[in-house]
Amino acid sequence: MHTKSITELAQGLRTKEFSSVELTQHFLTRIKQHADLNAFVTVTEDIALHAAQRADARIATGTADLLTGIPMAHKDIFCTKDVKTTCGSKMLDNFIAPYNATVVEKLNAVGAVNLGKLNMDEFAMGSSNETSFYGAVKNPWNKNAVAGGSSGGSAAAVAAQLAVCVTGTDTGGSIRQPAAFCGITGIKPTYGRVSRYGMIAYASSLDQGGSMARSAEDAAILLHAMAGFDAKDSTSVDAPVPDYCADLNKPLTGLKIGLPKEFFTADLNADMTATLDAAIEEYKKLGAEVKEVSMPNLKYAIPAYYVIASAECSSNLSRFDGVRFGHRCKNPEDLTDLYTRSRGEGFGKEVKRRILMGTYALSAGYYDAYYLKAQQVRRLISDDFKNALSEVDVIFSPVTPTPAFNIGEKIANPIEMYLADIYTIAINLAGLPAMSIPAGFINGLPVGLQVIGNYFTEAQLLNIAHAYQQVTDWHKQTPSL
Repeated sequence: MHTKSITELAQGLRTKEFSSVELTQHFLTRIKQHADLNAFVTVTEDIALHAAQRADARIATGTADLLTGIPMAHKDIFCTKDVKTTCGSKMLDNFIAPYNATVVEKLNAVGAVNLGKLNMDEFAMGSSNETSFYGAVKNPWNKNAVAGGSSGGSAAAVAAQLAVCVTGTDTGGSIRQPAAFCGITGIKPTYGRVSRYGMIAYASSLDQGGSMARSAEDAAILLHAMAGFDAKDSTSVDAPVPDYCADLNKPLTGLKIGLPKEFFTADLNADMTATLDAAIEEYKKLGAEVKEVSMPNLKYAIPAYYVIASAECSSNLSRFDGVRFGHRCKNPEDLTDLYTRSRGEGFGKEVKRRILMGTYALSAGYYDAYYLKAQQVRRLISDDFKNALSEVDVIFSPVTPTPAFNIGEKIANPIEMYLADIYTIAINLAGLPAMSIPAGFINGLPVGLQVIGNYFTEAQLLNIAHAYQQVTDWHKQTPSL
């Protein structure tokens, strides 16, 4: 059952080939069998089985949605009522959310079955899922390799077929990079397309929820259920949500693809270049046209991103003070001791590093020199994308410089770790939609192709990914576990 798509499983549920309870139990068993991957922080077995019973009753009435009774899971950054929501941090190890995030509410409303909460880099800060208080997630293709971050648990769960589809979030590549490392499909929609209410904030102007699944079709089904305006989120965009599956089979004849010369350089890994070239050739066979585009300000994306993201994280994480919720130190001597020890004990090394960087960038005398300059560079990068997308329909690029690296290989070198997101960060600065689709293997590890579109063109990106997946089988490959 775990090899089937959402559509196939929905059909099986409708024809009573199996029940949602049986399907859910099957996935719960797989989660236990592959617990060594460390993909889950919390498995909500009882909640899942009760949800499956309700789904079976709904299916029996003939009012089921495609996702009704389908086992999925949430990144542990989305608040789930009466379930521990940790954000991968000791700071929230004892936090039981009193409400559901809007994304969780939407998926509950269509009858999806939540299997639990997925491991992640602490407060979404990381590119390898090694900063999690609960330990690193292992890549199902090679358990010595990282699963990517920050949505590493999400990517590993789909790749290992522990859930049919999952939610993720993307601040600088945190859906696309782990999707590439684990050989699955992941889409980060336009900023504002998916509600951020109940999604614990890292960098508010960059964070965006999205969907992760084995195929573009499954990702489209999940994203359609997640997307839409939410009055509870001031950054949510009030725009209609199209049927993301309606145009999946639209021909690509005449599609104009741009290749940024700043990304396709001699510095790109030769094997990665060959893999991406092969994918681009497939698109040419499908009728697409390819041309080079230039975005000269992309080289400034990493420094601009880490100033902006760190500044916003410094502000957002100031609420974790040991007073209202979260970790509280024992026997504080006074209020200052309560603050300093609670935060010192509750936050991990990488989170502290980014809080310090952000606080410095926002401090008197440095705001104009760092934060303001970074925002100005952000506009230049956004303009680069605007100019490029006036010439082409979409932009193709690598997702990552290399396949997944080994656990422990880069954790001691923050700069090298930050460079793992060199191809994804600029898209978040511009607020554009982008996705990673499986495009091949290098030394037995998956690699992805990044497809970047204009604002609110998620349907087009999914169509482009689906067309490629009809003529290739990279997304159907599964690890030997």
